[in-house]
Amino acid sequence: MITLAALQMKSESGDVAANLARIEKAAMEAAAKGASLLVTPELGITGYGCGELLTRLAEPADGSTVQRLKAISSEAEVAIIAGFAERDGDTVFNSAVYVDGEKTPVVYRKSHLYGDYERELFVPGEPAANLFDHRGVTCGMLICYDVEFPENVRRLALAGADAVLVPTALPAGWSGAFIAEHMIRTRAFENQVFVAYINHCGSDERFSFAGLSRIASPDGNLIASGGPSDESLMLVRIDPAEFNVSRAENTYLGDLHRRAG
Repeated sequence: MITLAALQMKSESGDVAANLARIEKAAMEAAAKGASLLVTPELGITGYGCGELLTRLAEPADGSTVQRLKAISSEAEVAIIAGFAERDGDTVFNSAVYVDGEKTPVVYRKSHLYGDYERELFVPGEPAANLFDHRGVTCGMLICYDVEFPENVRRLALAGADAVLVPTALPAGWSGAFIAEHMIRTRAFENQVFVAYINHCGSDERFSFAGLSRIASPDGNLIASGGPSDESLMLVRIDPAEFNVSRAENTYLGDLHRRAG
């Protein structure tokens, strides 16, 4: 069982130092409230809509940004998931990193890029189930559009994930509202996992964001919600054992295995 904190955040476009400072403040607040893991939005380190500047701000997974996140994590004694632009040679990925003090970071690269904007800036990663153990809870990461493809969440669930943590940059509009209000709960229920979908709020020079961060439990209920426009720090308890009855009644993963056999 863990306490998860999630920061619905208004990133400062192109201002890495300001965004790291905001995440540091949230990490300290989360620690004071008993959380052991903080999740923040897609490209929250750089801001989402700063265009070509993203490629100039991109850093390797062992670069100064991730090192700073590790230092914040160590000081706050809270693990952090943060979205950043990752450079690997000449290639730039839309990535998220899990840091837990001085432990080796876990990096996930977005596999399904959204729209011409992302495809002009990034290379897609290979779909992967990069699982990690956080205080006894098995976690996996996706980024934004990835969660809209059911295969991606199912891949993590079949690999043994208890929780799927999803930094996102969901735009405002009717389709974004549908995703937040209906799809996130469905993904949690059909895979019997927790799904944390954590968004930006406000706007930048290119995009207006929906807010509407959502955390759903395996029984399909919402256990935390962000509003449409303001920053918020949500805290929830993640205890897979509390949903043994739900998994016993909704045996999707086991029945999938039986049919395959």
